[in-house]
Formats: sequence, structure tokens, C-alpha cells
Amino acid sequence: MYLPSLTSLRAFEAAARTGGFSAAARELNVTHAAIAQQVRSLEAHLGVTLLERAGRGLAVTPEGKRLASALTLSFEGIAAAIEEVRTGEEGRPLRVTLTPAFASQWLMPRLGRFWAEHPEVPIALHPDRQVIDLVQARMDLAIRFGDGQWPGLKAELLVPAAYTIVAAPALLEGRSSLTPEEMAVMPWIFEAGADEERAWLRRIGLDPDHLQATTMPTEELALSAARAAYGLYVELGALIGEDIASGRLQAVRTSTDARFGYWMVRRKVPPSRALRRFMTWLRSVAAEG
Repeated sequence: MYLPSLTSLRAFEAAARTGGFSAAARELNVTHAAIAQQVRSLEAHLGVTLLERAGRGLAVTPEGKRLASALTLSFEGIAAAIEEVRTGEEGRPLRVTLTPAFASQWLMPRLGRFWAEHPEVPIALHPDRQVIDLVQARMDLAIRFGDGQWPGLKAELLVPAAYTIVAAPALLEGRSSLTPEEMAVMPWIFEAGADEERAWLRRIGLDPDHLQATTMPTEELALSAARAAYGLYVELGALIGEDIASGRLQAVRTSTDARFGYWMVRRKVPPSRALRRFMTWLRSVAAEG
């Protein structure tokens, strides 16, 4: 079977993914005209329209979407294989992006066990609150919070979202639990932008807009404030297990939301041997609770 030129396929994939000839040209370091010519050549070869004008931009046709999706996966696989050949799989650090809170409160206390079992697998952690492009950032794995729906990526649930209301023992003054009425008149600590936690509070009968709350700019500061007995705090159980076990915080209400959680997210290409080992270990540790 005669295949179109790799140059035309690469030009079309970049144009479809970036949404225009100019953006594709910048990415591939060629001219706008060169991208347009390659795409027209590919369309003529296939006998179908792949990109259509839509206002000042481009729209991908249904046929173009199917081809672009397959090409993106193929180029990612090629890039991953080249990287492994260039650097060697053994000894190359696994690049993992994850939230700072998950890194510091869940993974770091456990990571020593992985290195004890697999000293041959170095890991480079990249804490970041933003959802980054795994391909562009050359990440092997992401651990993301959400519902598992990230187009073009493969996601596997690692830790379900078990929301927990916690407080420092000094704030509870000997109480082991609180009624909704008691919680409604107590001080609270919120993290800026924690919309999911506020939505969960509404589902259990509390109105976060009418609580006496102090908002902290980061999750780390909010958790520190809760430890200092400045207010009640709602957090995912996976991130406060150490605090509860040590007695720094006490759980007063817990509920699991099966729709959300922390997911292992990777590209749809065969994982390296090191990544398979790390993901297997993550599953086993998460299963321990």
C-alpha cells in the first residue's frame, strides 16, 4: 500500500491539532504556505477534504478528525520510542506531573517504599496545579484530580474522592462528631477556587456562602490553618491520612463521591517497563487504603 509522504502527514496533524496553518508552521519551523501546500497535497492523494475554512480559522472534517487522531497517537509513539532509544530506557527518570498537595501529602510519605523495591527506576516529580500537555512537556505520567475524562489520554482511577471534614482536636474541645447545625456556626478554612469541596458541602446540607470562613490562597496554607485549629476544613481523605493517623486532625464527617478522584493519566502509547512498574506499585499502595 502506497502511503502519503511523512511530511504531508506531519503538516496535517499539526494543523488539525493546533487549529491553523500559522500555528502549525511555527511548531514545525516552516512557512504558512508550506503547511497549506502539504495539506492540499495530502487531500489530493486521499481524495477527501480534511480541513475546511471556518471564519478566520480552520475546521477539521469528520474524515480529518479520524486521521488526525490516529496520526497524533502514532507520532507520540514514535517520539516515545526515539526518546527511549536516544537516552536508554534504563536509568532515564520517569517524569511525573501531579498536584503539589498530592505530591507532598500522599506520594512522598510512600515513595521511599517504591525506591526500596525498585532502586533502578529514578523518578522526577513535577508538582504543578495546571493541567499540562503530556506530549509537549514530555511527561510519562500525570496524576490528576477529576472525573477521568481527558480526551486523547488513557486514564485509570487510583484513589476515589472521599471528602472528609476535619478539625484540630483543640477546636473540637473533646467532641468526636459534629451535627450540621454545630458546623454551621463554627469557623471554617477554605482554599481559593475549591469549587468541588463547596459543592459537596451543599449536598450535605451546609451553605458555604453563609459560613464564617477564611479563604487561603493555597491548599498547603489551608491545611496548615486547619492544623492550627483556625477552623473546620474539608479535604480529600487520601491527602490527610497522615494527619488523622498522627492525631493532628480529627475526622468529623466523611463521604465518598464515586464520580471524582485521583487518576493515573498517560498517553495512549505502550508504557515503558519503568512506567509499568511504577503504575503497578501505585495500584498496590492505593489498594491498601
